[in-house]
Amino acid sequence: MSTSDLTWKALAVGAGAASAFATRRLMQSVWKNVKGQDPPTNPASPRTTWREALVWATISGVLLAVTRLVAQRGAAAAWKAKTGSYPESLEKVS
Repeated sequence: MSTSDLTWKALAVGAGAASAFATRRLMQSVWKNVKGQDPPTNPASPRTTWREALVWATISGVLLAVTRLVAQRGAAAAWKAKTGSYPESLEKVS
């Protein structure tokens, strides 16, 4: 694996992690403002209602996936702007 491949992977992971952190903080804040309580920390717990567990899981899954995609596509665009081409691993489509 080349140095540029490793650099790209680190950049993509960093962008994804940063977006996940920010998204989770935003979701927790919105949940608390709307519901007046903290979001479920363990949606599988019997003390969490099915409705709350399903809503939290759905919102978390969709928003985290979308923001991760946006962050990684943004990182890829920045990579292309800097190097003139996308990382080799993004050119491979299976």
